[in-house]
Amino acid sequence: MTEKYDPYQNAIAERINGILKQEFIKGIVVNDVGLMFKLVRQSVSIYNSKRPHYSCFMKTPEEMHKQRKIKIRTYKKQQHQG
Repeated sequence: MTEKYDPYQNAIAERINGILKQEFIKGIVVNDVGLMFKLVRQSVSIYNSKRPHYSCFMKTPEEMHKQRKIKIRTYKKQQHQG
């Protein structure tokens, strides 16, 4: 889910969905909804804690959010205060 139908967030969400499908779930057929839910949850956990991301300077999202030296990239429009 994205906030306020933001097209930038939607693009990011779709990118993540694509990565999860291609890298983690591709070719897996499961008829059990509970098992699929568990598989998706584990995939998201790996995506956030073990998979390095180019956009995070080859750190995991978890590592990026814990550190303070590198500025986290954002695609949200910044509100202009003037």
